[in-house]
Amino acid sequence: MRQYLFIGGLHRSGTSLLARLVGNHPDISSISGSPAPENEGCYLQGAIPHTAMHGRPMHFATDPGQHHIEGCSYDSLEVRKRIEADWAQWFNPSKPWRIEKSPVNLTRMRLYQQLFPMSQFLVITRHPEMVAAAVAKWVDDTPTALTDHWIAAHQQLCRDLPYLHAVCVIRYEDLCRDPARTITGVHQFMSLGPTGNGTSTAVRAGNEDYAQPSGLSDELPSWGYGPGGEVKPWSPIVRHPLRSVRELVAQTLSAQ
Repeated sequence: MRQYLFIGGLHRSGTSLLARLVGNHPDISSISGSPAPENEGCYLQGAIPHTAMHGRPMHFATDPGQHHIEGCSYDSLEVRKRIEADWAQWFNPSKPWRIEKSPVNLTRMRLYQQLFPMSQFLVITRHPEMVAAAVAKWVDDTPTALTDHWIAAHQQLCRDLPYLHAVCVIRYEDLCRDPARTITGVHQFMSLGPTGNGTSTAVRAGNEDYAQPSGLSDELPSWGYGPGGEVKPWSPIVRHPLRSVRELVAQTLSAQ
């Protein structure tokens, strides 16, 4: 049975890096060589509108019109068939797993769970001040406004999580600190064995590019983030129908 892993998160949170590392497995097919920015599948399908007004950085995640859930107008067999037909040329049909990475997946998980039964979801977060600094060249808003958007977007994420059978939420900072352990945990979440050569790719800690981050006035204990770019220990979120998988993944990821 073919399964999908949908990767999502706010822009500049590390979705592309994460997809590349997770996709380095013999049982996984990822979109590559497409004309879409960052090989994002949302651009390569015509079933769910993705105009220039959709998916805008620091806008889409709090737009009710882009929060797609079970029972919405796109929850239909026709939409599923159109998406799969549009994506088919970009995936290797011999692989049991397909990875599709788009930031907008952050607000489509509940719909995709309906359209693609047994799909799983992987969300990556990054310190809100670092996201604000990274998107500043694209978005003309103050650091405070951008971090407020981050908070609202992740509050929506937390409201969606109870509806999902299989979802794993990790942090960019933990991925950078120990990529091998993080990717091992993700592959365990997918019930995939080790690749044999581990994760040897060096990961640069992009947060170091921003020496004086700002915008956050209070700590976010639910995410282990504090003002001034502070990152504290945090336990990843793991939901999976099988307790054995949940416990294994949580143990692997929490050991960082």
